[in-house]
Amino acid sequence: MDRVLTCILNDKAGSNNSGKARALVSQMASERGWEAHFLLSSSGADLPRLAEQACAKGGLVVSGGGDGTIAAVAAALVGKNAILGVLPLGTLNHFAKDLTIPLELEKAVETLFTGKVVRVDVGEVNGRIFLNNSSIGFYPRIVQERERQQRRGRGKWLAFVQALMHVFQRSRTLQVEIASGHSTHQFYDTPFVFVGNNRYAVAGLEIGTRATLDGGKLWVCTAPSTSRWKLLALAVEALLGFIRDADLTVFETDQSEVRVLRAQVQVATDGEVSVMQTPLRYSIRPRELRVLVPASE
Repeated sequence: MDRVLTCILNDKAGSNNSGKARALVSQMASERGWEAHFLLSSSGADLPRLAEQACAKGGLVVSGGGDGTIAAVAAALVGKNAILGVLPLGTLNHFAKDLTIPLELEKAVETLFTGKVVRVDVGEVNGRIFLNNSSIGFYPRIVQERERQQRRGRGKWLAFVQALMHVFQRSRTLQVEIASGHSTHQFYDTPFVFVGNNRYAVAGLEIGTRATLDGGKLWVCTAPSTSRWKLLALAVEALLGFIRDADLTVFETDQSEVRVLRAQVQVATDGEVSVMQTPLRYSIRPRELRVLVPASE
């Protein structure tokens, strides 16, 4: 790998550590004889352009931000020889955690220079890449309401609680038809459909994590239509990863099609919400992303 890196930083990431990240990357790059470049994102909309710009420079492409920022940058690298470095500057940092990338900033920066390259799967829905998961139903509505509350000056977690209660009061289920590969279509009345890039653990001490990111399978789950309070509990569990096998209908597949009774639907991918045309066509792209992880893993 060329001793060149381009670091794309999201100034609005949850940890607000972009300035410190830039200083550490500059220092460690200089100490090791690397050439470091920096691109600052002013909004999520400019990330694809910045990622393409970084790819054109060659060398390592580093994404610093939350899961949404990292996924947007990774999308430009999928299927290419480019290598993704990750600086987890967000609130949850699911992708970094599942790859055992250190959450401590200094150690994460050090991994950029000492790590090893692995190949991981990515999910895709209607042409959009996701690293962790995609969902319809409860979650997209909660994300949008949380952002609305934050624009009113609420802190992130207070905004989340208020958004959860707002959506809960207006809860409704989805009537969906889901096909897996060439299997028979199944119909569900459910509060959400959750599609993971590989299987999520739902029991024991590994709740909400993935044991592997190169298993080559989507993990599709729905929840039964139930009482309003149970629906709220399931929504919280799904949002935080605290979901149990007994609560869900689950299957694994390499592709799936989700149909709903409308032409468009709100879809969350790695915490970002967009409107997509239906049906939603999901697929797994095995081992198409090269990522730096700690050498000891």
